[in-house]
Amino acid sequence: MKVAVPAESMPGERRVAVMPELVPSLTRAGLEVVVQSGAGRRCLVPDAAYRDAGAEVVPGIAASEVDVLLHVRPLHPRVITRLGPGAITIGCCAPASETASIEALAQARITSFAVELVPTPVADRGDRTDREVADALDAQGTVTGYRAVLEGALRLPRALSLSMTRSGGTPSASVLVLGAGTAGLTAIATAHRLGAAVHAYDVRPGWAEAVTSVGGMPVDLGEGFEAAGWQLEDPRRPGLVRRRLEALAAHVTSADLVITAVAGGGGKPPPRLVTQATLAAMRPGSVVVDLVAEAGGNVAGSVPGEDVVVPIREAAAGVVVTGLRDAASALPAEASRAYSEGVVDLLLSMTHAGVVSPDFSRDMVRAACLTHAGGIAHRPTADRLGAPASALPREPMAHRWPAGSGRPRRTTAPATATAGGGGA
Repeated sequence: MKVAVPAESMPGERRVAVMPELVPSLTRAGLEVVVQSGAGRRCLVPDAAYRDAGAEVVPGIAASEVDVLLHVRPLHPRVITRLGPGAITIGCCAPASETASIEALAQARITSFAVELVPTPVADRGDRTDREVADALDAQGTVTGYRAVLEGALRLPRALSLSMTRSGGTPSASVLVLGAGTAGLTAIATAHRLGAAVHAYDVRPGWAEAVTSVGGMPVDLGEGFEAAGWQLEDPRRPGLVRRRLEALAAHVTSADLVITAVAGGGGKPPPRLVTQATLAAMRPGSVVVDLVAEAGGNVAGSVPGEDVVVPIREAAAGVVVTGLRDAASALPAEASRAYSEGVVDLLLSMTHAGVVSPDFSRDMVRAACLTHAGGIAHRPTADRLGAPASALPREPMAHRWPAGSGRPRRTTAPATATAGGGGA
């Protein structure tokens, strides 16, 4: 089966879905790997590295002849319509926002897997567990958390670290990180190494111990604010989400730099953690970095790729709200390596004897599937689009043609497209 790796075409995107060092894993599994020329150029990987690893490098991807398409950014509908029915795609799909892309995937009868939906905490019943299948999206947090601190430090009108001189000194800057996932923990560790006093908060189990382990100080809101998620209400504690945000506001307004790193999870938009009123109550010159601005944002008024200044009454400086965009692309080689490990792991978990055949009886495969057989398989996305959620089979996906017979070719010339992140 032919696995294609296109060059991403979205402006600012520098990552690639598969790095050369992972190509042998695919070819050993009996898969044919085709890489578009220049796919790795923006992350400093030449075409020759892919050839040496065993991939075929081609000028353009013939989308109609692709069996599996691996991508970074959500696919453009024009690219999706060029794929053959039954083709498989694996990559970022942005279920909470990419309506046109998702509808096109369903209409084209594409079996798509969204890396946003891979449920790492849940044990799988197959040969590999979900913990053994790398979470491609979560792995980007090691890059985005690092970048969030650097972006914030550059905009903050003071140093993060303690400064001492003969005439006195200035204390360390106060940094607050909301969210203790991979990105949040990386941000905590980075800010701590730069000398800041770092506090953090999350709602997930064991978050306080994780924060302490990387040099942060857990924020104590008192009893009664624990929950299974940032947006989940508890019928036994009415108004839990509102009361938690009110309690956090005092910590937000006292920080010099605030970094928010809470994704929505399960294809949902991120929760709103910092309101306009809280921003207006912060000290002049404070900085807020919204790490998930592209997905909808944790901070009121954040715009991906822009600095928004919130004016403070009778103050010469306001509060700078920085919405990160293409955060992982700042370090494209590291980000691509982490991302491709997760994508390749997911693909190999569905590959048997050179055939990619997703086994929908496995919890991980079912959870990560976004569209299949003309329908939207992910229920929250289907509900958002007002469509019925399609039922997935409980057996491995049937291949489109008998194994070993070779794929039937179209009589017309196949459409050639730059298939990744926007398309041609």
